[in-house]
Amino acid sequence: MNYRKGYLALSLTAAVLYSCGSGNSQENTPQVQALPTDFIRVETGNEDVSTGYPGSIEGQDNVEIKTQVTGYLQAVYVKEGQYVNKGQTLFRISPSVYNEQVNMNKAALKSALAAQETARLEVEKLKPLVEGKVVSDMQLKTAQASYKAASAQVAQAQSSLGSSKINADFTQIKAPVSGYIGRIPNRVGNLISPSDQSPLTTLSDITRVNVYFSMNEADFIAYSRAAASEQNPENVELILADGSTYSYKGKLENASGNFDRNTGSIQMKAVFQNPEKLLRAGGTGRVMIYNALNGVIKLPKTAVKDIQDKFFVYKLEGKDKVKMSQIEISGSTSQDYFVKKGVNPGDKIAVNRIDVLTDGAPVAAKITPSK
Repeated sequence: MNYRKGYLALSLTAAVLYSCGSGNSQENTPQVQALPTDFIRVETGNEDVSTGYPGSIEGQDNVEIKTQVTGYLQAVYVKEGQYVNKGQTLFRISPSVYNEQVNMNKAALKSALAAQETARLEVEKLKPLVEGKVVSDMQLKTAQASYKAASAQVAQAQSSLGSSKINADFTQIKAPVSGYIGRIPNRVGNLISPSDQSPLTTLSDITRVNVYFSMNEADFIAYSRAAASEQNPENVELILADGSTYSYKGKLENASGNFDRNTGSIQMKAVFQNPEKLLRAGGTGRVMIYNALNGVIKLPKTAVKDIQDKFFVYKLEGKDKVKMSQIEISGSTSQDYFVKKGVNPGDKIAVNRIDVLTDGAPVAAKITPSK
């Protein structure tokens, strides 16, 4: 009996000690703290989206001025950077050779006219003699053939004279359009010819300018759809090299009908009026195209986690947990993303602590409407 009583007492003591130890172990287990996290309630809205493209500025007409005759440059009437009007004389090539050619062709024409007149008189003289049967009809036909040949010589001489006059006129090189003179590499006394690779100068009409740029295929499709539906009126601006916005808005036009197979892009141009002549050929700028998007979901970039070119957000599940969800992006601004897929109106998205949140983590949520 004493043995049994002792054994029971020892068992009870062990049970009490195990119970106390087990209770202390549960109390020492750490609890995960809920992170205070800000959430926004997603809503759809309308947004104006801008896309920028680097472009090069060209005048409405960019003309290379070249000579059409060979000769020594005798005079330069303009200066580099000068504005000239259409028809204004720019250069003169020594005309002496061409003037002499004109004089020679004038003399040849006079000789041909005299020969034609002689042949005509011969025909007139033979006509009554043939009628009177004094000379044979064959002599008259021969005279008439000579007259036709003389007339042909006159026409040829007139053509040669006309060509020589044209060449003489080409020694005066005039502006085909109004615009600004570019660099003038040649100087008085230089021998110039039509085969020269470098032009005498370039002339740029910048009353209107074209800003050429490349647009990728996706942007072009979106632009074409918007233009076809007329939902997004064209609203093109130009950011100048100093960061300022050009005061006139432009119009977008196609500069090419096909995509470049190597780059996957298509050439476009934005046309701007340039009454103050501020824009010059050879300059650069950034074409900004604005489109109105209706019914889009916008999230701040601070709410989006980028992992190996994939985008994720943390949605609030229930009241106190988050779920990591992948989304698809359709566009962006400097501060926001436009969500194509993965987020619906009414979802609550974490906008802070996304670097420390994990899938299923407990949170203390503070919800505000999206802006």
